[in-house]
Amino acid sequence: MKIAVTGAAGHVGCNLIRALLKDDEHKIRVLQYHDHKALDGLDIEIVEGDLHQPETLIGFCSGIDVLFHLASKISIGSNSYESIYQTNVQGTKNLVLAAQNAGIKRYIHFSSIHALIHQPFDEMMDESRGLATHSSIAYEKTKSLAEEWVLTQKSDAFEVLVLNPTSIIGPADYKPSLMGQLLIRLYNNSLPALVPGGYDWVDVRDIVKSAISAIKNGKSGESYILSGNWTTVKELADVLAEVNNIKINKPIFPIWLARIGVPFIHIWSKVMGQHPLYTNESLTILQSGNKNISHQKAAKDLGHTARPLAETLKDAIDWFKENKYI
Repeated sequence: MKIAVTGAAGHVGCNLIRALLKDDEHKIRVLQYHDHKALDGLDIEIVEGDLHQPETLIGFCSGIDVLFHLASKISIGSNSYESIYQTNVQGTKNLVLAAQNAGIKRYIHFSSIHALIHQPFDEMMDESRGLATHSSIAYEKTKSLAEEWVLTQKSDAFEVLVLNPTSIIGPADYKPSLMGQLLIRLYNNSLPALVPGGYDWVDVRDIVKSAISAIKNGKSGESYILSGNWTTVKELADVLAEVNNIKINKPIFPIWLARIGVPFIHIWSKVMGQHPLYTNESLTILQSGNKNISHQKAAKDLGHTARPLAETLKDAIDWFKENKYI
């Protein structure tokens, strides 16, 4: 099977490629935009291309059986809406049109749990939730608009399915991702403070396993939530400290105080040469995420499972240590 992957140098992408390469019959082609550190030494075909330049996607899609689209612009306040829209929505449209013209049979689209409406919070959240196309958060809005459009492209000749992972953590995080940066700073005890709220955390290896299952088992026209375990940021820090035998002692700022401190955190992060993890957008997400997210549908169709959070945190920190991030 010839499989193409965008966003291959990202956290999910590089784990996905390594898992796919374990099957010698798969031939992997990736779209390289900038960074390639996570791809060094892999037996893959690399095609230079850009989602913003449709002509560069023609050769990338030619002769491909399955296309995974992972490339996107993740933003928690540092990018303009227009730049995020151009990548997450227009870039997706450019890729899908190239895939259709090339005769690709199956297109697997990585969206996000943030593309879905989380309210009401006191009810189980599943794939029946509407899309957050009116969200004031640019990332949520653009991911939902892209997902909405992608699902309209399904046909007998072009199978489409969508994956909606929650907050992804785990090993082989080369950039590192925003969540990887959070784990590193927690381990180094370098965050100024913790805040209330939390996320549903899922291991990148569980995401990859379900994504590969989706090649044969996913149903065209369907979306699948890939969730894990919801915990607060404080609980995450406690588990990380316990499995790594360290101490993490940080105050917990109330959200109102954290919002007042956002400009100062931005300045502090800039001085430290770090990406600010606490922004108005990230604080809103911490407050407005649903705690009861179901992956029952993905479990039934894709065999999705979620390993214990402690295992994920131990393996992630071990990987960061082995690769000199810590």
